[in-house]
Amino acid sequence: MKVIVQRVLRASCLVDNTIVGSIKRGYLLLVGFTNNDNEELLYKMAKKIANLRVFEDENEKMNLALKDIDGSILSISQFTLYANPYNGNRPSFTDALNPNLAKPLYLKFNEILRNEYGIKVEEGIFGAHMELDILCDGPTTIEYEFK
Repeated sequence: MKVIVQRVLRASCLVDNTIVGSIKRGYLLLVGFTNNDNEELLYKMAKKIANLRVFEDENEKMNLALKDIDGSILSISQFTLYANPYNGNRPSFTDALNPNLAKPLYLKFNEILRNEYGIKVEEGIFGAHMELDILCDGPTTIEYEFK
């Protein structure tokens, strides 16, 4: 499982010219799954992201977590995180988990963030062509990968 965490001032997701998810200050998450990913990893990843301290405190130090600033998450499924771009000019996506297996993991991951950590989580639409409108903050980008 791989997640790219982008600190944002705002983010929204459009599908067919309709906003399906929108947040103000918080994280845009790009979430990808590979073979052998399981529910145990979802809990581990959710804990890391919920407790990540990359928002500035009164001393301008990255010391505050998402809940400290009353932030939200826009979670976007992103199978291309497991692209293999090294053989030829067109990437291979064979390392990305089958969508029928990845979708339940993606939905469960978002539910863990909501239910275990009380975070407001908006979502894109799994498997849809999505347009993202984001205003990065920093920019601050963190990559997590658990196997």
